[in-house]
Amino acid sequence: MNPGNDDAVVVIHSLTKHYGETCALDGTSWSIPKGALLGFLGPNGAGKTTTIRILTGFLKSDGGRATVFALDAWAQSTAIRRRVGYLPGDVRLYNHLTGDQMVRFAGRARGMTDADNARRLAQRLQLDLHTRIRGYSKGMRQKLGLILAMMHEPELLILDEPTAALDPLMQQVLYRELRDVTARGKTVLLSSHSLSEVEAICDSVIILRNGSVVASTPVREMRKDAAQKVHLRFHSSAELAQIRSSAPPALTVTDCENGSLKGHWQGPPESLLAWLASLPVSEIAIHPPDLEDLFMGYYSAETAKQGDPS
Repeated sequence: MNPGNDDAVVVIHSLTKHYGETCALDGTSWSIPKGALLGFLGPNGAGKTTTIRILTGFLKSDGGRATVFALDAWAQSTAIRRRVGYLPGDVRLYNHLTGDQMVRFAGRARGMTDADNARRLAQRLQLDLHTRIRGYSKGMRQKLGLILAMMHEPELLILDEPTAALDPLMQQVLYRELRDVTARGKTVLLSSHSLSEVEAICDSVIILRNGSVVASTPVREMRKDAAQKVHLRFHSSAELAQIRSSAPPALTVTDCENGSLKGHWQGPPESLLAWLASLPVSEIAIHPPDLEDLFMGYYSAETAKQGDPS
């Protein structure tokens, strides 16, 4: 995800954006290679939606440069939008139309001669296109928004929280569709709050914090840097203090009382299992880190770097 990557579909270089005194983007730089499925993570206010609005030409940056297909995201936004499918975080639709009428309206605007792919997607997502949109639930609106974004088979698909309001079954259907999209050489930028979602579908991830990139890494590397949650319960609490003192260095103990030990493990699983094999353990629970834990890990590392005078 080097900003200078020649095969990149999206290139962002030193991008800045302010809303009054609030800094939304603080000189961020990253890129997306062709055919990638990139997860775009960050808490509310991190700058994700601002970045997406700049890429889609709805917002002008204050500095730096953003290009899509080597075209300027602001000056050449009309040409870019012909080749992009976009699902905003808040889908707005014409309530008086049926789903089918909305599809045909969007298709005509894009110069499409048929709606075969839209109807295929509707069948896959189990959406009735003959119902008026005013009668749609939030999940149905989300499905229609996805159909409108994907039906013209765009070269770049930008999805802002695409699985919001979708049930788990429909989420899996969408994941399969997105894998098919990238298998055909198309590119996907998926903004999400869900680490499990990004891990399930994405090749790589960019994490924003306060308008800056704090992590840019393949998904397979992401877990290596994050600690797992460990919860152990023992048959007896008499030797708990001694057990705690014997813990491997990779285990950071956060709580140790009432026959229970809780902590975070950051190391090879073999070392943890070898230590546990020698202990009178009655229950073991090991959980992957959640999104908040991962963020805090990256943020702590970034803060330490900034505070290090070397």
